[in-house]
Amino acid sequence: MTATTAMPPVFLHPLADRNGVPSALLLDASGLQVDMVPASVLQELASGSMSCYYRLRLGVGQADAKAEAVHQLLNEAGWKALPANKVHHCDSVLGADLPTGVSWIEGDWFLAPPPKPVGSQAASRALALKLVQLVSADADTHEIEALLRQDPTLSYHLLRLVNSLGMGTGRRVTSFSQAILILGRSQLRRWLNLMLFSSREADQRSAMLLARVSVRARAMELLSKAAGYDKPHQEQAFMAGMFSLLGVLFGMPLAEVLKPLTISEAVQLALLSREGELGQLLSVVEAAEHDDVAALTQGLQALQIDNAGFNQILADAYLWMQGVSAGKAGTPHA
Repeated sequence: MTATTAMPPVFLHPLADRNGVPSALLLDASGLQVDMVPASVLQELASGSMSCYYRLRLGVGQADAKAEAVHQLLNEAGWKALPANKVHHCDSVLGADLPTGVSWIEGDWFLAPPPKPVGSQAASRALALKLVQLVSADADTHEIEALLRQDPTLSYHLLRLVNSLGMGTGRRVTSFSQAILILGRSQLRRWLNLMLFSSREADQRSAMLLARVSVRARAMELLSKAAGYDKPHQEQAFMAGMFSLLGVLFGMPLAEVLKPLTISEAVQLALLSREGELGQLLSVVEAAEHDDVAALTQGLQALQIDNAGFNQILADAYLWMQGVSAGKAGTPHA
């Protein structure tokens, strides 16, 4: 695809409810293109597990009639305008004293350092990190099984996610060996990484971190495909997206978390210095997270992906994230 700015980029963000759980999507558009995202995609997003809202940032001199056309499109697709008094922006630790009447929380509050784990929480996180190490090193199945058996929360989430795949086996998966056999090691690696984020029950940030990392991983995979890279590169792009927030999850420098992991030099360069092809993809996704139009435009031009292609990729990534958050997502495929 040839890069173009004919269609403006749109930005999607999950909104947390008052409990910190991602329960809504916000479409934030810098332009008023009626076809900024295909109506079918907007409808599919709105039919998912999350409420859908939009916010349009009007430019100087933009016609009321043009704005009305966009409002009509979004409303017909199942999206609602976001009332300013219903959303609270927070970039620090989320407190319990939210303003009265606020329904949704936006911002990067979930990237704040985690509370210091104690007792069983600390043990669970240590086991989770060891699990990442085993999977990244392609350890034997029995080693992974033995570790999972030490933590009922981790094992519960694995079996719950595997049973949600609906892979046509006609039976419930009740053992780790079954799960590994059905998934295959590549998909197991993906789901175990997702499980690490979803299994932090005592950490209020975990649900939003899962949403963020799911979008990152899937969007990077799809960007890799759109840029013409092969399947192994797409797999590495997904892994880089998944690993990019491990430092935030564990409250440790990312370089320290990555030390014992068996990952390629390309993934390490991307994660620690945003270098190489994978680093380029990660930078594009991060620009979208921060609504940085200039950086996003530059990154997409370098990849030769136009705004329309990017908007579709972002929508697809958020569709997949909704399924992951609801425990219903199928096996990812680019």
